[in-house]
Amino acid sequence: MALKAYRPTSPGRRGMSGSTFEEITKSKPEKSLLLPLKKKAGRNTRGKITVRHRGGGAKRRLRIIDFKRDKVGVPGRVAAIEYDPNRSANIALIHYTDGEKRYILAPLGLNVGDTIKSGSEAEIKPGNALPLKLIPSGTMIHNIELEKGRGAQLVRSAGAAAQLMVKEGEYALVRLPSGEMRRIRSDCLATIGQVGNIDHQGIKLGKAGRKRWLGWRPTVRGSAMSPRDHPHGGGEGRSPIGMPGPKTPWGKPALGYRTRKPKPSDKLIVKRRGK
Repeated sequence: MALKAYRPTSPGRRGMSGSTFEEITKSKPEKSLLLPLKKKAGRNTRGKITVRHRGGGAKRRLRIIDFKRDKVGVPGRVAAIEYDPNRSANIALIHYTDGEKRYILAPLGLNVGDTIKSGSEAEIKPGNALPLKLIPSGTMIHNIELEKGRGAQLVRSAGAAAQLMVKEGEYALVRLPSGEMRRIRSDCLATIGQVGNIDHQGIKLGKAGRKRWLGWRPTVRGSAMSPRDHPHGGGEGRSPIGMPGPKTPWGKPALGYRTRKPKPSDKLIVKRRGK
């Protein structure tokens, strides 16, 4: 999807860019695949803020995406490419031959009228979902499962793609977009190709109001706060934070402090990202 630049009619418009939506072929979503979406403003079920700086934003409705791709052996035709406000990637409306309709993530190169299929008999072409053991080494993939039948959890954002490196017995070695090398069970499903809408990263919002439309509230520097609100706060004028290293609002080290908790799947990581 190409980007368009706006004329600098105001300071907010200067440098602003957005999508041209050339790939979008249908403006209204499929009603049978919609659910209401209530805003939570970063709060969990107890009402505690677990994600800061969230709130407001345009009203949205949830599109039900088929991440499991469990329509094995049933071919489907791409009826439309649609915009999804809840994710960076576009979605494709699929009409299956048995009459069912589903949404999937639209990979790069998938067009209206194309046929897709899931299962071991599917061809190696964009949009088809196969087990990793049946995909040739070196193929670019996305929408990858971590556990068989649970649904895809990896490589789902716009322009993302992983590469299947090698297959070793019950596991396949996959290089993720972050550079991490991870072993995944070879019976897990993955979709061929790269996620579409590859120009999404080049969009420049241009003004603060556009960020508010997306549901993001302002972020304030800790040094501009009072000492009771942040460890960096206080002092006369622009003073240093007065400590060896920066801290979070809760007093934890902000740099060089590991925050990822150990997980059972850590043993499957062959190489960490950035190393």
